[in-house]
Amino acid sequence: MIQMTVRLDDITPDMDWERFWEVKALLDRYGIKPLIGVVPDNKDGMLRGSPDTLRRAAERIREKTGDDTADDTALFWRYIGGLKQEGWEISMHGFQHRYTTKKRGCFPLNPFSEFAGLPLQKQEAMLAEGKRLLKAHGIETDLFMPPAHSYDRRTLQALKRTGFAGVTDGFGKRPYRWKGLTFYPISFHLRRTLKKNSGFSTMVIHPATVSKEELKRYESYFTMPHAEWIPYGTYLRQEPVRAGLFLRCREYGMALGKSLIAGLRRQQ
Repeated sequence: MIQMTVRLDDITPDMDWERFWEVKALLDRYGIKPLIGVVPDNKDGMLRGSPDTLRRAAERIREKTGDDTADDTALFWRYIGGLKQEGWEISMHGFQHRYTTKKRGCFPLNPFSEFAGLPLQKQEAMLAEGKRLLKAHGIETDLFMPPAHSYDRRTLQALKRTGFAGVTDGFGKRPYRWKGLTFYPISFHLRRTLKKNSGFSTMVIHPATVSKEELKRYESYFTMPHAEWIPYGTYLRQEPVRAGLFLRCREYGMALGKSLIAGLRRQQ
C-alpha cells in the first residue's frame, strides 16, 4: 500500500484565504496533517487574493481563536505558527516567489526559476534573508520548497550554507540523500501513484488556485482503498536511501519529459 502525504504551496498573508480554508476543512475532515510552503516575502501578484482578503481573514481568526493581536499581518504569522501545534509541518517556499531566470535547473519540471542560474552568493543571500524573516515571525524550519520545483547545484550548496537540511521535491519511491541534503519526492502521476503497492509520495495542492472540482477529486483520493494518508511529519522520519547516478538520471528525464509534454498540450 502506498503511503501518501500532502503539501500546500504558496502560503502568504495576502493569499485567497477562503480557498485556503476550504482546503484546510477537507484535510481536517480526513485527519490529514500536511506540509505547508510559506513564502517569506511574497512579491508574486498571482498568489494574492482580493485587497481586503487579509483583513477579513484576520477577523475570522480573531473570532475563532480569541487572539486579539491588533496587526493583521502579525496575526497571520501567529496563525501559521499555530498550525505546527496541530501537527502540520512548515517549509520555506522560496524567498519572494518571483521567477528571475529561464533556467530549468536540476529538476526541470518548468523552464523558469527563482533560484536556478543565479550566482551562489546571490542565492545564499536570498535564502539567508528568507530564513531571517521567518525567524523574526517566530517560525524556524530547515525544509526548503523551491518555487516552480526549480533549483540548481548552487542552490543546494547555498541551502547547506544557510542551515537547510531537506528539499521537498524530486521523484522516487522514498526520501533520498543527494549532495548532503534529504529530498522528499512528490508524485509524478497522481492517479498511478495512488495505485502502487508500496513506497511514499506526496500530492501537491495549490490553495491559491484550487477549484471546487479539484477539491471533490482530492476527496475521492482520500477515500481510495489502496492509499494510506500519513502525516508529513511521518514522511520526514523515514530513512532516506542514497541517490545514485541511475536515480538522478531517471528523475531528470522524467521531469524534463513531463515538462515538454505539458508544453505541447498548452500549444494545442
